[in-house]
Amino acid sequence: MNEQLVSMITQLVMEKMAQSADSQTAKATTTSTAQPLIQFYDKPANSQHSITEPEAVASEPLIKLYQHEQVHTASTSLEQPLPEAAPAQPFQFDTAPLNDSVQAAQTYTPARIGVGRAGTRPKTKTWLKFRLDHAAAVDAVYGEVSEELLQKLNVFQVTTKVTDKEEYITRPDLGRRLSDEAKALIQQKCKQQPTVQIIISNGLSASAIEENVQDVYLALQQSLNNLNINMGTTFYIDKGRVALMDEIGEILQPDVVVYLIGERPGLVSAESMSAYLCYKPRIGTVEAERMVISNIHKGGIPPLEAGAYLGTVVQKILHYQASGVELVAKEG
Repeated sequence: MNEQLVSMITQLVMEKMAQSADSQTAKATTTSTAQPLIQFYDKPANSQHSITEPEAVASEPLIKLYQHEQVHTASTSLEQPLPEAAPAQPFQFDTAPLNDSVQAAQTYTPARIGVGRAGTRPKTKTWLKFRLDHAAAVDAVYGEVSEELLQKLNVFQVTTKVTDKEEYITRPDLGRRLSDEAKALIQQKCKQQPTVQIIISNGLSASAIEENVQDVYLALQQSLNNLNINMGTTFYIDKGRVALMDEIGEILQPDVVVYLIGERPGLVSAESMSAYLCYKPRIGTVEAERMVISNIHKGGIPPLEAGAYLGTVVQKILHYQASGVELVAKEG
């Protein structure tokens, strides 16, 4: 190889290497003087020194990482002692006396007024009493009159076109019609064209019949006997409605029908019975021609008193030959 050519190549390589070394030295110098994007600190930052947010400059780091957990000291406002908390008080029921108007109202109604509360809820005793009364109302509707009571009253039993309790509640119209077997049994056993025909039904409260009908019926019998008023053959209807007296009036042709029936139970009483009366009821009789003595139970009209009073009402109906609104008009 030509020595001159080798010498030239060697010189060019040496110059190239020298230029490369100079450029690396310049870059290192620039890197050491420039601010890094991420800074690492070997010591924890002291929060006592206020740290202000720097302006966004390209030379400032975007993220700062610390190798040790930051130590925060409580500020001066938190170092002040906290005020003493009020001592806990035991829970107290509302024992404030009721005002005079509420006390006066309580003497006239059994409704739940002035019973108090525990916070926003009723007291336990009040709530349990409510649940008890509700359960008693349900039992009254779905209960049955005992055979023992019917035997004591010496009455026979007939049925309506209702087949069960659910149908009785949802189909009132079926409770206003006697079954075909009931019609035949009534015509067979009952006296035709009596002055007064007494009928009994559990209606919407078998409990009302169990608790009250014996006293009411016996007192009514005695009252009618004292007034020399002729009575027909009493019988019991299972699941009957008030307007059923119209069909019975068509079959037996009485002058007056007295219908003792259990009323819809409420949360005050599930044992309330009523006595409906009508002068010569027939199919198509309107409600204005009926009259009722309601709220017959131990917390309302006493059963014995109600039975005696019914006798005087029957006497008045026979005298004026009217009942309901027409009777009021004739009396006036």
